[in-house]
Amino acid sequence: MSKLVINGGRRLEGELTPHGAKNSALPLLAATVLSSSPVILDRLPMLTDVEASVAILTHLGCTVHRDGNSVEVIPSAECANSIPEHLMREMRSSIVFLGAVLAKAGSARLCFPGGCELGPRPIDLHLQALRQMGAEIREDGCALHCAAPKGLHGARIALSFPSVGATENVLLAAVLAKGQTVLSNAAKEPEIIDLCTFLNACGARICGAGESVLYIEGVERLIGCRYSVMPDRIEAATFLAAAAVTAGDITLHGLKPSHMTAVLSVFEEAGCTLHIRENSVRLKAPARLSRVGLIRTMPYPGFPTDAQAPIMAMTAVASGTSVIIENIFDSRYKHVCELVRMGANIKTEGRMAVVEGVPCLHGASVCCTDLRGGAALLVAGIAAQGVTQIGRLCHLDRGYAYPEKLLTQLGADIKRIN
Repeated sequence: MSKLVINGGRRLEGELTPHGAKNSALPLLAATVLSSSPVILDRLPMLTDVEASVAILTHLGCTVHRDGNSVEVIPSAECANSIPEHLMREMRSSIVFLGAVLAKAGSARLCFPGGCELGPRPIDLHLQALRQMGAEIREDGCALHCAAPKGLHGARIALSFPSVGATENVLLAAVLAKGQTVLSNAAKEPEIIDLCTFLNACGARICGAGESVLYIEGVERLIGCRYSVMPDRIEAATFLAAAAVTAGDITLHGLKPSHMTAVLSVFEEAGCTLHIRENSVRLKAPARLSRVGLIRTMPYPGFPTDAQAPIMAMTAVASGTSVIIENIFDSRYKHVCELVRMGANIKTEGRMAVVEGVPCLHGASVCCTDLRGGAALLVAGIAAQGVTQIGRLCHLDRGYAYPEKLLTQLGADIKRIN
């Protein structure tokens, strides 16, 4: 088992470039199954979730070669139609392979996905949409048996909630379906736009990316291309929060600040000065942060649920009371108990968290409760006086590629000990 050891209280300053986005890389990898020729993905982060996706691709018959941050996927003409339970349970995002495998192989057998326990995340929207496209789906305990004996066809689909995962599965299933699919109330996240842009580069015909209605005209086949994964806006938000709690001054390059409007406004409310350019953000933090009032997590372009935990750690040392309302997941406050062990004053009730800022946090031995909860502990440990030890890094490593190396570049005293 590994752990991070942080000697906190060091001011962060300097420049760095975040990795490619985890939340984009995973559906892009699933989409490579649909291609009839090799695909190269650049700026692919070295994450355990990426490794799990590569293992699924290999099981499906693809040949995968990694060269640094680039991965070449050579799809198989005969795609396997099943994914073993142990691979599906590695991560929640594995369900995105359902639409791709069903479209390529004509059938799919897999179990329900695993990943962080963040409360109910039913896949009913995914299954209902695929049924409208001609899929016959049978649930047998924890297993799904899906088939499209007459092939998938276009349909008019209206999601009851703009689910990112359901939108991705519909896109992957519809690009090779017969006819046109019209998806209403689609997710508008930048990662959805990235997936649509990649699929179109492979020969798909998708219109409306970034809007609430997507139009997908099915094509006979997709061809491979070379594509660079978009920058990770959640990793960027985490590093900005780490700088903010140390009265730091950092510049992040290779970003799309337009994707982070809701998050950047929170830093400004906290008293940070931002210098925003087309592809970079510079943050200069005050000696003591101000409270940020009310934060509500919402589908894009609202405040992202994935940034809630690291921003909460930032508000824990702000002056005054901040209120956070989590509208996306039911169980996304598991990290609160660990922050309280470090001296934070946080009370939760249902979906609401009230954070009373304290002058400083103190080092403690804590454990990651989930991926983004681990990011909160990372920010808190950098802010804390004394030594913080963070265990159960298996959660953190799912979404952050060796963050200790990047944070050390900025002046943090942080080491990974095996």
